[in-house]
Amino acid sequence: MKNLPVFLMGCGGVGRQLLQHIVSCRSLHAKQGVHLRVVGVCDSKSLVVVADVLIAELDDSFLLEVCRVKSNGSSLQTLANSGVCQVFSGPEVIGKVIDIGLLGKSTGLAFVDCSASAETIGVLNQVVDFGCCVVLANKKPLTVPMEDYDKLVSRPRRLRHESTVGAGLPVIASLNRIISSGDPVYRIIGSLSGTLGYVMSEVEYGRPFSQVVNAAKSLGYTEPDPRDDLGGMDVARKALILARLLGRRLNLDNMKIESLYPEEMGPDVMPLLDQKIEDRIKQASANGNVLRYVCLIDDARCEVGIQEVSKDSALGRLRGSDNVVEIYSRCYEKQPLVIQGAGAGNDTTAAGVLADILDIQDLFP
Repeated sequence: MKNLPVFLMGCGGVGRQLLQHIVSCRSLHAKQGVHLRVVGVCDSKSLVVVADVLIAELDDSFLLEVCRVKSNGSSLQTLANSGVCQVFSGPEVIGKVIDIGLLGKSTGLAFVDCSASAETIGVLNQVVDFGCCVVLANKKPLTVPMEDYDKLVSRPRRLRHESTVGAGLPVIASLNRIISSGDPVYRIIGSLSGTLGYVMSEVEYGRPFSQVVNAAKSLGYTEPDPRDDLGGMDVARKALILARLLGRRLNLDNMKIESLYPEEMGPDVMPLLDQKIEDRIKQASANGNVLRYVCLIDDARCEVGIQEVSKDSALGRLRGSDNVVEIYSRCYEKQPLVIQGAGAGNDTTAAGVLADILDIQDLFP
């Protein structure tokens, strides 16, 4: 049985779902000859870790208790009296996490970042230097300035980040295979936001933009304040990750990002945007096209915003909250490689993270 030690950073929806996946897949993984040994879990304020990172693990009942505690909004410190782990909090957490990386480097320890924080990049770069593996659902470490990015990706065989773009869809893996084969990619266009994909496909039917946004919120597609989704920054981060894979040395401030919601407008004046969006839809329809909020990457551009696309293309046929990506290369020149499916949700994202963790096992005897 091959034992893979895992340290989880982030106990939000994706992190908790990952722990539940690990527990529920025990029998499957045993048949595959693999055991995931979770040695610690941390959030932004607290850390729970086994006494001996080299041999011990947090058992399944404890992992499920972590999920319950965090689902209730409680602190990991409430687990201090469990008797199965050490608990740390406050300023000492970062130092302890780095110590864990130093201790576990010889065992192939995987640091799994399921947080939504940009502050993890310092720890991740240190554990990469130690020789640990890194698995990311968090996009922000991959969209930091180039100097920090270069450090993080300096050992690409030990880095996995499929779930940063398209949740569990094989976008990163497919792109890496094309690049590794020597097939030059010259264009990527995709709808990488389930929220914005839903909004843009629904307004086609004549529903007011503000009404569709409210419907998306009621369906749970948006953040509590929908403006967080409509600003386009999440899509921009995904686009930057793809562009950097193609060798583009860009930062977020080099990109053109179209917001569907001007920052100066409050949430109660969204109906003022209805006519503007309706006019753009009519113009696209007159051209035989439809509107989609997309990322566009080619030799000259890396930008996100509303684009007209052919209604007969994969993007034009997109409905609901699916993601779709079209990749154009020498081999996929006339007919692009199209990747489509559910591109959001804690379950889908956590499944992609779990697959990335298991993919690392081939690096170790």
